[in-house]
Amino acid sequence: MEGEGRVSWMKYGPLVSLFVVLLAVWFRSPHDAVLGDRLDTVLSSLLRAEGKVGMDNVAKPKVAIGFGGCVDLIVDGVTLLNKIGLPPTDQPLHHDYIENEVQLAESFAYFFAPGAAAERFVLNDTLFSELVEASRDLPGNRWAVGGNAPVMAGRMATEGCDILLGGSFSPDFTDVLSPHITVAGNIVEEPDIHLILEYPSGASWGHYTSRRANRYIVHSDDHNPYLDSMAEFAEKLQDFNPDLLVVGGLQMMDNFPFQAGERDALFSRLSDLLSSSSPTIGVHFEMASFVEESIMEDLLHYVIPHADSLGMNEQELPNLLSLLKGSNITVLSDPNPRVATVLDQMREVYRLVNHRSKNGSEQSDTNGAKAKPLTRLHVHTLAFQAMIVTRGSQWKNTMSATAKASLTANRHVCGSNDIDPSKARLIMDDSFSVSRREGSQRIPLQETRPVSCWDEDNYEICVAPVLVCTEVYQTAGGGDNISAAGLVLQI
Repeated sequence: MEGEGRVSWMKYGPLVSLFVVLLAVWFRSPHDAVLGDRLDTVLSSLLRAEGKVGMDNVAKPKVAIGFGGCVDLIVDGVTLLNKIGLPPTDQPLHHDYIENEVQLAESFAYFFAPGAAAERFVLNDTLFSELVEASRDLPGNRWAVGGNAPVMAGRMATEGCDILLGGSFSPDFTDVLSPHITVAGNIVEEPDIHLILEYPSGASWGHYTSRRANRYIVHSDDHNPYLDSMAEFAEKLQDFNPDLLVVGGLQMMDNFPFQAGERDALFSRLSDLLSSSSPTIGVHFEMASFVEESIMEDLLHYVIPHADSLGMNEQELPNLLSLLKGSNITVLSDPNPRVATVLDQMREVYRLVNHRSKNGSEQSDTNGAKAKPLTRLHVHTLAFQAMIVTRGSQWKNTMSATAKASLTANRHVCGSNDIDPSKARLIMDDSFSVSRREGSQRIPLQETRPVSCWDEDNYEICVAPVLVCTEVYQTAGGGDNISAAGLVLQI
């Protein structure tokens, strides 16, 4: 009798499974069906936009990327803090750097509740070592190649580029890099560890609840702030003859205890390297979490004048804009800004940077090199991607690049190249204003043409919605992957 039951199930089981699936589809609410169909249409349209530009029949772009790198130890942030017995603070506070557990709790809470990304240097070596040791045997922890430059290099190599990577790494580190990546730098025995405290949307720590998934990064890195691969990178740069030069990882210098004059000397050497590269080579600078006002001033003087292109997130954009306007830096901004707000801020950054360039206000290196005009600005937010590109500049395929950046956001955060609409949602509004100015045009989100592009002044603007991942695998490295993917189609 028991055997007969098994035979019956084997015979009719597939029919029962099909019947269950049909019932689920039948009883799916009309609202869910509409949302599902909408996501499917947006996804297929973004994929079509991305696919309009192929790299199969063209020579591999060559990209030089500096500087530095590390090993990321990725853990659940709340689980780690609970494990070390760090209670939630009653006073969320901003700290430029971390000296003790109290400051760690206050700083984490400050960024955790709004769900804003942050990165802080830990001056207390003992505290940082204790955090790392506690993380090593934490369930679900992961090790990964880290640092802006290696992460961008990995993405661009995956997308079909040949890469020259400036950084000093251990042999174990270089062994896991793509064969399309050539390293220029010293060999170190042990790589620096950066601790990534990830948390999902809706996570709780005491009475705090995160508004969105993000990460809080701490490190005690004493190699990368010195850009010690710069000399060898500069030496190999000429023979490599890149189509694009990318600079990132400079936030390692933020609040680092340099000796007097050391940081200025490093920035001066970097400025000379950038100005000595061929004018035909595009230069992209990837912003990061900077909190020290003096280093932001250094960036405005030594780095940004040499950049044709800038990439940043919704926190870094108002930070840069505030400084350009002569105000103090902004440590924390709206983690979910409206499209109109971001576009207005982008226009202002574009205008102010080019005003400085045109007026020759920045003689930014010892060679007296003139500042380049800014011709590309890419801002990546949780809900959407936005680009401003000067018409007639070297940057091409802006619509497809914006679509690719959008898709890469989901691919990276969900940890899969295949995008599953059932694990995604749209949080961008059904229509958006192109500006906060009264009477500004509203543009509807069209599912069949989700990338909206239009001309203004001397530039084109493109905006694309992001299929926001609802089952987060990793947020760290998101901006680097997104920026790198967008650049690939524009070289």
